[in-house]
Amino acid sequence: MKTQKSHAASVSHEEWILDALRSDPEFAVEYLKQAMSEMNEPDGRGAALVALRQIAESCGGIAKVAEAAGVQRESLYRALSPKGNPTLNTLLAVLQSVGMRLSVEPEDKAHA
Repeated sequence: MKTQKSHAASVSHEEWILDALRSDPEFAVEYLKQAMSEMNEPDGRGAALVALRQIAESCGGIAKVAEAAGVQRESLYRALSPKGNPTLNTLLAVLQSVGMRLSVEPEDKAHA
């Protein structure tokens, strides 16, 4: 008689991130803040855009966010890709459609 081993279902990293972003709005804010704080690092800008794309996907999908932001879906996919270059208007509209806003703080908090 063969015994079958029970294996836990595995979830991809991307699926895990999307679920975490979907279920915890505070995590989503911190996730994007961290990604945006590293925009001046090599590949940091692309990582920040991908993080925003993941948040958009967790908020109902790119099509829904694009419609709410007044942007064509294909344009939003390109803008939120690692090599994307969204306009400020697009960035602000996407952030607003996912319930966030752009904020600025001093680079060196010791001199603030």
